Amino acid sequence: MSDLPRRAVTRSAKLASLPIGFAGRTALGVGKRTFGKPAEAVATEIQQRTAEQLFKVLGELKGGAMKLGQMLSIFEAALPPEIAGPYRATLTRLQEAAPPLPAATVHKVLAEFLGEDWRDYFESFDDEPAAAASIGQVHRAVWHDGRAVAVKVQYPGAGKALLSDFNQLARLGRMFGVLMPGLDVKSMLAELKERVAEELDYTIEAESQMIFRAAYADDPDFYIPEVIAQTGNILISEWMDGTALSTIISEGDQETRDHAALLYCRFLLSGPKRSGMLHGDPHPGNFRLLEDGRLLVLDFGAVDRIPGGFQQRLGRLLRIGTMADIDEIEETLRREDFIRAGVEIDTESLQAFLAPVTEPFVTETFKFNREWLRDMAARVTDLRPSNVVRQLNLPPDYVIIHRVLSAGTGVLCQLECEIPARAESLKWVPGFADDEDAELVSG
Repeated sequence: MSDLPRRAVTRSAKLASLPIGFAGRTALGVGKRTFGKPAEAVATEIQQRTAEQLFKVLGELKGGAMKLGQMLSIFEAALPPEIAGPYRATLTRLQEAAPPLPAATVHKVLAEFLGEDWRDYFESFDDEPAAAASIGQVHRAVWHDGRAVAVKVQYPGAGKALLSDFNQLARLGRMFGVLMPGLDVKSMLAELKERVAEELDYTIEAESQMIFRAAYADDPDFYIPEVIAQTGNILISEWMDGTALSTIISEGDQETRDHAALLYCRFLLSGPKRSGMLHGDPHPGNFRLLEDGRLLVLDFGAVDRIPGGFQQRLGRLLRIGTMADIDEIEETLRREDFIRAGVEIDTESLQAFLAPVTEPFVTETFKFNREWLRDMAARVTDLRPSNVVRQLNLPPDYVIIHRVLSAGTGVLCQLECEIPARAESLKWVPGFADDEDAELVSG
């Protein structure tokens, strides 16, 4: 198969090279400190070289390594261009130009799960994929009853490659600790591996899609395609045409961008309250604007189940930047394990960091733009030991939530929109409103 290296030995060797390189750099750093180079300068140099090798190797691989690389790509904004540039280019190429499976291989998968007479299910089937991603591709077809359908086919061997990568990556905790000393990498990787395993199971994806469809049935703002059939590594859904969010980003007028952005924000925030689930992949390619103004939502492979009690905790955490009491902020972060036991933190630096990050949820409306996003990325990815962010942890329960909030914010900034994000949060996120806000919302 062209996009997932077949030979496990090759993939393992690439991943195994990471801790070896890290050990060499650490030894070199000890030597430099011995000869008088400042400790902070040495630490920064080791961090940058570690990030350089980490991104280079992850960028060459697909499967679990690429998924982790996507998550870690937030670090690249803080790195020198000569380090970040090649990694960013490699990752973009992998994301946007996944080589499609040959038609013969697709037919073989269809025959395996639908039977040798699989063509009887379709009036027509387009061998050219309409979309290709890291673990599968989508073909347009016409179902036997005349309905246009999207046929999602998983790459043979994708599951094995993904899970093998995570087993290898679990050994690299010390390297990630160099970049973010406060991070519990082992738990984070375990959570990611569990989510990836679910994403590989199209039975779970079909169930999630049906739950979302029921929760948003007859909604004036959203449309979730119907699941037509699912078996093994094949998922068949209703096909819907619409304008991709990526097209609106590049070509849409201000009114269209604001409208699409508001619905996009509303969907991500309302999901847990309405369906008990969070859509975990807010990539622009998974959203289309229909002619009637509704937002079409696709791809339910990555979802997170959010129970009611946790929704309350999440809402309070989302509101944390609006709190005036820094002691209350620190207490909340420690209770949720964002500050691990034994980690000391500068509360003034913490408050200064949180204020601009949470600004969209404080003002009546907020203008999301690339300049604000670049400033936020620089704050988060500053690798200097003095950066308070490096002392924070990402608890396993919040891994996918962090990804959705980060990626979703990035898309809103690409849309260059102005929307009432605070009002949407007050309406849809339990626990976000304080007592006074709750009275306003209920009234």
